[in-house]
Formats: sequence, structure tokens, C-alpha cells
Amino acid sequence: MIVGYLTSEYPSVSHTFIRREGAALRRRGVELRTFSIRRPKDDDWMGSEDLAEQRTTFYVLPAPGLALAKAHVQALFRHPGRYLTTLVRAVRHRPPGLRAGVYSLIYFAEAILLAAELHRQGITHLHNHFANPAAIVGFLASRHLGLTWSLTLHGISDFDYPAGLLLKEKIEAARFVACVSHFGRAQAQRLVDPRHWPKLFINRCGLDTRALPAGKPRAPDHRLRVLAVGRLSPEKAFPGLIEAFAKVRKSGIDSQLDIIGDGPEREHILAAIRAHQLEADCRLLGRQSETAVLERMRATDVLAMSSLMEGLPVVLMEALAMEVPVVAPCVAGIPELVQDGRTGLLYSPGNWPELGDCLLRLLGDAELRRRLGSQGRQRFLEEFDIERAIEPILDALRAAHAPTTEPALPPR
Repeated sequence: MIVGYLTSEYPSVSHTFIRREGAALRRRGVELRTFSIRRPKDDDWMGSEDLAEQRTTFYVLPAPGLALAKAHVQALFRHPGRYLTTLVRAVRHRPPGLRAGVYSLIYFAEAILLAAELHRQGITHLHNHFANPAAIVGFLASRHLGLTWSLTLHGISDFDYPAGLLLKEKIEAARFVACVSHFGRAQAQRLVDPRHWPKLFINRCGLDTRALPAGKPRAPDHRLRVLAVGRLSPEKAFPGLIEAFAKVRKSGIDSQLDIIGDGPEREHILAAIRAHQLEADCRLLGRQSETAVLERMRATDVLAMSSLMEGLPVVLMEALAMEVPVVAPCVAGIPELVQDGRTGLLYSPGNWPELGDCLLRLLGDAELRRRLGSQGRQRFLEEFDIERAIEPILDALRAAHAPTTEPALPPR
């Protein structure tokens, strides 16, 4: 089998789990080729593995005019009925509104170009990560070619508008749907008839422990380190983390908060730091490479998360794999990884005094940090090591190519 993996932007510093999954599948004998709608904008942050993936990935955009025209002309004249059916499907598979109608034609144009490349490379199955516009393009291209198609659902964004409005049809058309959490699978089950439930299964994002830095260096100033990693966007709620951390500093614990990431909320976060007079104790470190993030995490004492919404964050897996104790909100799939009092501490989402209490409890108890770190790594190894994590999707891909006497669900 020759499997195509399609995402909106690949490789991406924030989605390295897709690269790890692909590499593990290749080690198991899957011939996997990568496709992306856009080229990544973050070349400067990429490691050697990402750069190698970039060189072998097919990019739909920017689409050379001649290649785009050729793909459409050939598709129209070779299979006019199939071409027009795909066009109708594209126009129908969209949210309401004029703008969405225009975008449906753009996605159709991209899908025909992608289909030509999938056919040229001999792809026999196409898989999308995330139910975003790239999934629309992949869905249309696979229907046009008659390929089996599948999808991985990651988090709330897959169910929010506009993706959520179109998700029911995608699930019904998919050969299988991998869900990174039980919470996500339950949300998918809400959308479809129970006859489609068997195609939904849990497939964790995984980490290759061999690629993680070892050891735990001690900071020369002996300050306790709290680290947070994420895009500086509203759902990450970093001003709430700063409010909680202010409670820690008022307690007299000598500690420092570092935040890695960049985004539109940077000025609001800086304002929160000033409002709590934490300029000497809180640093915004900006965007950093995967290697730099892991090295800093290795040296931290506590990883803290203040998100208002999440799927199953890879950054928590990284911390647990390196025996770094975590504090996280009890939201979505997080409790499936972080078990309160055993592999980390959980608090009610948006409850900043409670987050502050959790930080105080951890920073004030070295033995608790050690115990949670050790048990957190054991939890990681049970289900989230990459070689174990890929088993469900590997089985599903093999089954997608196995002869079957069961009738396939009709394309929509």
C-alpha cells in the first residue's frame, strides 16, 4: 500500500507529532508520502528531520497556473462525469454564505490538482490530520479518484464552526476516523448514526523517547522554574497563569515563570505581567525550535498549562516522558493523560486561584514533584510511546487494503 498523508501546512513546528507518526509507520513497512496545501513559513525553526520532510513533500500551493490548468483540463476530458460530480460535491460541502461558496470553488480547484498528483504517485489511501480546509481538499480529491480516505480528529477546533458543520459528512465518508482522545471520539459519536461508531477508534499522538534529552541539569541560581509552552492566543489564557503565578511569588517561594511561544495576545500578556509587578520573575521567550523547547523543559521544575480548551496536548506528553511534573486544567482529553494526584495536578479550567494553589503545592514539595514525575513517565509509557501509539492506525491502514466481502459505504 502507498499511503498519502495530507495536512494544511507540513512540516510544522507545532505539529511534529505528525512527522513522528509518519516515521514510525515507515519503520513498520508502510510506504508513506506527504502532501501539504501550503509550504511552511517557519523554516528557521525547523530541525534536520523537518527539513528532510519538506524536501519530499508535495505542495498544492502556490499552484503554477499551467499545472493547475492542465490538471483540470485532463480531469474534465478524461472523466467529465466524475469531474462535474466533484464540483457539485464541493459546492454542497460547505457552510452557508457567499464567502463560503467562493472558497468551495477554490477547494475544488486545489482538489483536482491534488488528485492528479495522488494518481501520479500511485497513492492507494489518503489520510488527513485535522478536520480543517485541507480535509475538505483531501475529501474531494479522494472522492474524485475513488480512493479510500480517513481522518484524525485532534481537538475542539475540529468540532467548532465551520469545521464542525461539515464533520458529519466527512465521518460518514471516511473508511476510519482516528481520535486522539476518548473525549474527541464521544464528540464525533454525537454527530453520526450509531452504525458509523465502529469506524471511530482511539489513536494517541506519540513521542519517540529516544529523541528526548536525558538528565535534569540544575539551574545555577537555584530558582524553581515554571514553564508554559503554547501559542499566545486567547484560548491559552496566559494572563490567568500570570495571575496564578503572582500568588506563588507573594508566598515567598523563589521561582521564575518562562513562557515559550508567540501570537496575537503578546501585548495583553505583557500588560498582565506589569499589572502584577512580575517583570523580574516572568519572561516571554518567544517562539523556539523543537530542540530548544525540549532542552528548556528538561531543566524545568514544573510545566504549567492554563488553557480554556484543548484536545490532548503533546506538550504534556513531553513533560511526562521527561519526568517533569505538570499542572493542567481538567478539560477535554487532558484527564486521560494527567490523573490528579498520581501523574500530575488538575484544576478547574479558568479557576486561577486554584491553579495558584496547585503551583504552590508542587513548588513547595520536592518529594511530590519527584513522585508525580516518576508516575507520569510510567503513564506515558503505558500508552503514548510512539511505537505503541501507532498500533491502532497501523491496523486500520492494513485493514483498509485487505480484501473484504463487506460492502463499502457509498461515497457522498
